[in-house]
Amino acid sequence: MHCPKCHSQSLVKNGFNATNKQMYRCKDCGRQFVLNPAKGEISDEKKSLIDRLLLERVSLAAITRIVGVSKSWLQRYVNEKYESIPRHVEVSKKRRGRLTIECDEMWSFVHKLKNKQWLWLAIDTRTREIVGAYIGDRSEKSARGLWNSLPPIYRQCAVSYTDFWAAYGMIFPSKRHRAVGKESGRTNHIERLNCTFRQRISRLVRKTLSFSKKLTNHIGAIWYFIHHYNATLSTRK
Repeated sequence: MHCPKCHSQSLVKNGFNATNKQMYRCKDCGRQFVLNPAKGEISDEKKSLIDRLLLERVSLAAITRIVGVSKSWLQRYVNEKYESIPRHVEVSKKRRGRLTIECDEMWSFVHKLKNKQWLWLAIDTRTREIVGAYIGDRSEKSARGLWNSLPPIYRQCAVSYTDFWAAYGMIFPSKRHRAVGKESGRTNHIERLNCTFRQRISRLVRKTLSFSKKLTNHIGAIWYFIHHYNATLSTRK
């Protein structure tokens, strides 16, 4: 038995991989490997399972154990998937008329606590659809990003209920913006949605080891859940 990279025979056992195969490490070059690696393609059934697990609050390390794929393959798969996710909302067709939305912002971070990323969300109070989303800081720029993410009919017709964060008042038209406190009950639905996001997306849990190290994956994971949430609303009614 020798190292596939440098052909050294100075090897030591080095734990097990996701498929429970014995791993070895070369003491000379540091290469890790298994004997007789299986190089078969990942089945569509496994990919479908991975897609569903990505919508639950489990880490990528847990997915490798559940599905039996390598960490490197899973990371490449996730990177490609999140890069392909559309960054705009898809909502059911609405008639022109009075609409009501609730807006709020939720704290998260990427790589380290100092790198704060705020998730801004807007939902239709009647249908519960997510009708706007933006990820950025907590400034006026991000409030504008949320406003611009709304479909045109909401920017033209909707009355927006928010908390008293000043950035909303700087961007949202004053005639259709209402800043309210929690006691009013006018933001109950969006605050409940924030809890759903933290329960379903491990990257958004306040104290977690499943935080994002890459901003594009952080954004992609959130948008992936947003599309899933809107698509399954009809099945929950």
